[in-house]
Amino acid sequence: MKSNTKSIATILAVIPMSLLSFSALSQGENLVENGGFESTSGKAKKLGAIEMATGWVSPTGVRADLYTPAAKVPEISTPTNFYGIEAPKEGSNYAGIYAFSYNDKVPRSYIMAKLTSPLKKGMTYCVQFNVSLAELSKYASNDIAAHISKKAFGTEEKSSIIDKSHIIHPDNKIFNALFGWDKVCGTFVAEGGEKYITIGNFTNNANTKYEKSKKPDNVKGTPVIGAYYYIDDVSVVLLETGQACDCGGPAVDENAISSTIYSRSINVSEKMTPTQKIEVQAAYFGFGKDLLQPAALNSLDLIANEMKANPTFKLEIYGHSNEGEIERGNEKEIFANMDQKRIDAVKTYLKEKGIAENRLIAVTKGSSEPSSEVSASDDDDLAQAKNRRVTFKVIK
Repeated sequence: MKSNTKSIATILAVIPMSLLSFSALSQGENLVENGGFESTSGKAKKLGAIEMATGWVSPTGVRADLYTPAAKVPEISTPTNFYGIEAPKEGSNYAGIYAFSYNDKVPRSYIMAKLTSPLKKGMTYCVQFNVSLAELSKYASNDIAAHISKKAFGTEEKSSIIDKSHIIHPDNKIFNALFGWDKVCGTFVAEGGEKYITIGNFTNNANTKYEKSKKPDNVKGTPVIGAYYYIDDVSVVLLETGQACDCGGPAVDENAISSTIYSRSINVSEKMTPTQKIEVQAAYFGFGKDLLQPAALNSLDLIANEMKANPTFKLEIYGHSNEGEIERGNEKEIFANMDQKRIDAVKTYLKEKGIAENRLIAVTKGSSEPSSEVSASDDDDLAQAKNRRVTFKVIK
């Protein structure tokens, strides 16, 4: 062992540092240092603050946006913010850009980062990022892409960057999904020396496909005359010989997952007791999601007020999953224990509203208790949506 150790030490001593750096990059290192926008300098206080995300800038005079709950500013928080509601793809933060607007009435914005190491000539890299259309977008578009360059873009003009789209969805589809994330992924063979990645729409309006998008009823605000997208989880990774870029579809079949989120009107009257006011409330969720919808937040605000007015109350919080989530959870961790994840989301919100944790009692139910809201006339999709919920019981 001693002779082997000595030989290795001798070899390392004569290998050029550039080769050592190249070797390190072959281990799947992401060359985008802050691909999830989690590292920030200071606290963002308004829209247009992308440059507070370490390593990221806006390459034109239109500043892109950074969303982070750490800012404590509702307009730029996550998951709910000025343009809509979306849980981060990973971590707590994400960015936001205008990719298209009708007749260019709203200038586009872009995000750009310098890679941690220049790309190597002839080497193949896997480039990925994720997009989600914001609910207050009046339009949805295609042509959202990544451009890889040797030199940085840089102008203070509020103009579009028209250039080559190096990484684009293979179908170049219109990204019209208001819930969840779409992956944009592809391979890039380097000419050598590329140092920057820029994300946005590099195609002129005349050749960009678009369609109108309808604002969900549960989202407040006035739609903007453009296609506004959240961006998260950006990566550029060197592929070794024989490796492939994992550009497949989602981890599960999109067609097998419901996009329905059930909502119902909750009538509260002054004749109701505090217990009745609380127990009539419920929170409903998307498939595999623990994101609190606006209707759920309204219910939790009422519950918090009643709990404060009745300090002897304790609250049992019942978390429910539907059968499809249980089945998926056996294969994919992201869908596992949705009943507990939903309880945790509710508890976190109530604690932020000043309700002590020792007054909140978690009760996981899985799919064992179908919702009383389900009726014989419901199709399976609606019935399952009604079962993705959190309900409440007061303990005196």
